[in-house]
Amino acid sequence: QVQLVESGGGLVQAGGSLRLSCAASSSISSVTVMRWYRQGLGKQRELVAATTSGGNTNYPDSVKGRFTISRDNAKNTVYLQMISLAPEDTARYYCNAVVGLINYWGQGTQVTVSS
Repeated sequence: QVQLVESGGGLVQAGGSLRLSCAASSSISSVTVMRWYRQGLGKQRELVAATTSGGNTNYPDSVKGRFTISRDNAKNTVYLQMISLAPEDTARYYCNAVVGLINYWGQGTQVTVSS
């Protein structure tokens, strides 16, 4: 079982940056895929970044070039660096780990971007 704890959210002005962290309770070196999702108020949860154990990354067009996912296996932590933030990036951001066929989720961290 993997427990995930997100941190790093907060209030930032448009154009600003934030770095989110997702700390795992156990080694992530063998975790197949680690992802960041977000869910805005009244919206569906959407994928914003993914990284595989092989180091491949994937982003939707809405965040490509602004968001960067990275992982530090030694610290069992995945990061989401976000730049050029806009009000539409306001959402609760969740970390997700896929281990085999099981999905694990954190509680999320709130990101609010003011205009």
